[in-house]
Amino acid sequence: METVSEPYELNVEVNVTEPEVAVVTVSGDLDGATGTSLHHQLANQIVHGRRFLVLDLRAVPFMDSSGLNILIRASNEAKRLDGSLHLAAVSDVVLRLLDLTGISVTTPVHASPEDALAVIASQRADEPGRAESVRAAQR
Repeated sequence: METVSEPYELNVEVNVTEPEVAVVTVSGDLDGATGTSLHHQLANQIVHGRRFLVLDLRAVPFMDSSGLNILIRASNEAKRLDGSLHLAAVSDVVLRLLDLTGISVTTPVHASPEDALAVIASQRADEPGRAESVRAAQR
């Protein structure tokens, strides 16, 4: 697990749960002054083959348009790789912003990271060829 802390108090922890899946836990205000750290971490995960990302936002009390832009860019990159971005444990204040901007319509929002991981597991099981490759790996 890797932790990065910015001087403006944004902490980002990455937990790779499977080769293509990572849970990114964010704590602190997500704004123009702090968002670069999260953007770099998400880009790094994409570069390393993590096309399914879960952002645990339970400890993000505030997000501005810079934070929204980071989420949109990460979602678009994941989709480009036939993956997805999932938001989890979003505070009421941040959820209101996601609802007002329509992001909650285009990006799945879950009650917990575990719920998001369960949806991702289901999506991955439905991928063409995935069931055969899993059975072959189990032999």
